[in-house]
Amino acid sequence: MGLFTVPEARAELARLLPVLAELIRVRADAAELAASLRPGGHDTDLGGLPEWKAAQARLDELMTTVQRTGAELKGFAPLLVDFPASLDGEDVLLCWLEGDPELAWYHRADLGFAGRRPLK
Repeated sequence: MGLFTVPEARAELARLLPVLAELIRVRADAAELAASLRPGGHDTDLGGLPEWKAAQARLDELMTTVQRTGAELKGFAPLLVDFPASLDGEDVLLCWLEGDPELAWYHRADLGFAGRRPLK
């Protein structure tokens, strides 16, 4: 896949937000189901092993949906989504972290999350 411009990445993120919201919900359900299945786990109204397996399958589908856009899913809990881009001739990743209200950060590809800076 190619590089995103900032406006393209922001538009793609807007389209992905419902997918990401579902991913967060299903991730929480899967965690609750997994905890209930462990010895001594608390019962849950969410179900049991079949529902946990279904949640895992749905998580795989949702993650694939994100990756098919050209975005990179870098973190799962919390969600971290990077959009490959070029800023001022430098390869960067436009970076959205679960809880961010919008796509407002980037980091050089070689620095990773620790090099995160606000977009101008």
